Amino acid sequence: MVHYRVHRDADWTVNPDTGKLVPDPKFMVLESDFLAMRVCGPEEARNWQRKYSIQCECVKKIRINRLMKSSEITDEFKLLGFQNFKTKGKAVIVADMKECAMDYYKEFEKIRSKRANSMALLGQPGSGKTHLMMAISNNLIVKKGVSVHYFPYVEGFNDLKEDFEQIAPKLERMKNADVLFIDDLFKPVGRGVNRKPRATEWQIEQMYAVINYRYLNHLPILVSSELDVDQMDEVDEALGSRIYEMCQDFTVVIEGDRKILNYRLVGLNDV
Repeated sequence: MVHYRVHRDADWTVNPDTGKLVPDPKFMVLESDFLAMRVCGPEEARNWQRKYSIQCECVKKIRINRLMKSSEITDEFKLLGFQNFKTKGKAVIVADMKECAMDYYKEFEKIRSKRANSMALLGQPGSGKTHLMMAISNNLIVKKGVSVHYFPYVEGFNDLKEDFEQIAPKLERMKNADVLFIDDLFKPVGRGVNRKPRATEWQIEQMYAVINYRYLNHLPILVSSELDVDQMDEVDEALGSRIYEMCQDFTVVIEGDRKILNYRLVGLNDV
């Protein structure tokens, strides 16, 4: 930490990234200079009684690297942000989805301790849900020092089944991270009338334990899913209703022509 003294006449403003008050640098001096009387004499020392500390950049980088490593976000996903999410030529709902994600990030510090402190992007696969949730996650880690735990639903449960010794510590990390990102929750198998959510009794039980803990302790979640709220309620109403209550202020359902909304199918009509 770098320690400073701040003059009593200093102006203080709110840092938009942290939500904390910071002094005008023009009214800050190093603590070491103040104590060595290089700033003022004893008669003016009372004007410099307020202390302020800033974490040095090396410490910040170490913390960010540690948070990113523990997040289980892949190297490819670490590159996803708001700036490289393109909306030009896309459906209006895609632009709305991005705007909602950016609004959530801006409001995060204000709402993080409330019941409705979470976000859900639901519906059409390939529309950019994971990208935007990753943009939120990466920004929370890098700019706000918030711990995020990434849990891809299908791969995550496959890993748990292969190593039962990791179930308890994994669930604890999911319960206690500052933010939990659940990607592709209940990802369906099949198509049309044969399309069914991927949700065994054991998976529902584990997800309920995690979500209910976070629900009771006002810990935010980020959820992407191809299911809408009603479909999640049909899988498990207690679980789905909790997710809805937590995400109610920041939920977007993406519906429409899959050939337009699914970026993986761009150009299909020209083939």
